[in-house]
Formats: sequence, structure tokens, C-alpha cells
Amino acid sequence: MGEKLTNRDKQALETKRKLIQSAHHIFLQNGFDKTTISQIIKDAGVGYGTAYVYFKNKDDMFNTVMEEVMGQFFKVAKQVFQPTSIDEACQQIRDQVRAYMTVAIEERATMQVVKEAIGSSEIIESRWLEIRNEFIESITSDINYSQQKKLVSSKFDPRITAQSWYYMNEMFMWKFVENKGLELEPIVEQLSLFYTAALYRV
Repeated sequence: MGEKLTNRDKQALETKRKLIQSAHHIFLQNGFDKTTISQIIKDAGVGYGTAYVYFKNKDDMFNTVMEEVMGQFFKVAKQVFQPTSIDEACQQIRDQVRAYMTVAIEERATMQVVKEAIGSSEIIESRWLEIRNEFIESITSDINYSQQKKLVSSKFDPRITAQSWYYMNEMFMWKFVENKGLELEPIVEQLSLFYTAALYRV
């Protein structure tokens, strides 16, 4: 059993929770560039120095906010992919594309700030590159599995193919975040068809 939290520990967790909640609120309200730590601290109702006990700077605060949203994307990326047939593989890929784009649509406001932060903060840009690589590694693993099961030709380089597939999805994901008026299902169908027709020869 884990150690019981002391009142001090509970208070520290509550203070950090308040700061994260306020950070999310203020970043959505003001955007990344115009948000300051002072604004977040005031909204959270904590002492000025208290914020620096938990976070190094504004970038560190936003990174925590971003990670909560990224967790939803990773649930999609880390779904078990062990199809036993081409049809099953194609259906699962289609479902994953739909789920990935749906998270982007549902979290559009936060993702708009993420995009702004990527262009303004080296810390956030670096973390986004790490996140992107995690997605690519997951897709590479899926392609390797399909090749082992003789569902995909060994002529495909798993890593290069995974990179191509991810970047295509990320491009449309940002279009949904920018609210370009795209319809979800046609994008899901066309992306999935393009990918599976090449790999699985449907």
C-alpha cells in the first residue's frame, strides 16, 4: 500500500491543481504569447513565489496543460493493433484516423494555443517533436506487425512509411484545428483509402 498523504501533501497537490486549471483557462483566453505567469497566479489565487515551486516558467506550465490533451491522442495511438486480416486492418486504421481527428476537433481551442506555442517556444516545439516521434514509432510498430503477418509487403520501409502516414494525418489535423470547415467523414475515408490501398492493396 502507498503511504498516506499528509495534509501538507494534499495542500501541495491542490495548489498545483489550481495552477494548472488557471493556466488552462488563461491560455485559452489570451493565447500563448499574451499569457503571463502573473495572470495565472492571480486567477489561481496563490502566492507569486508559489508557482515557481511547481513550474520553471510559463513554457513549463503550458507543457503540463498540453500533456493532458496529448494523453487523449496517445490513447488512440496506443490502441492494440493486431489484425488477423486485411479487412480488419483497414477497419481499425479507419477507426483510428476518425478518433485522432475527433480529438483534434473536440480539443480545438487548446490545440490552437498549442500551434501558437510551437512557433513561439523552443521548449514546446521540442516537446512536440518528441510527441510526433512517439506517434511515428507507434505506426512503425503497427506496420512491422502487418509485415510479419504477411498482410503488408516487405518492400515497404516501415519507418519511412510511418513518417509519410503521420505527416499526412497531422496536416489534416491542423486543418481541423484551424476550423477550415472540413467534413470529418470524407477526410477519414480518403486518408484511410489512400494509405490502405497502398499497403494492403484493397
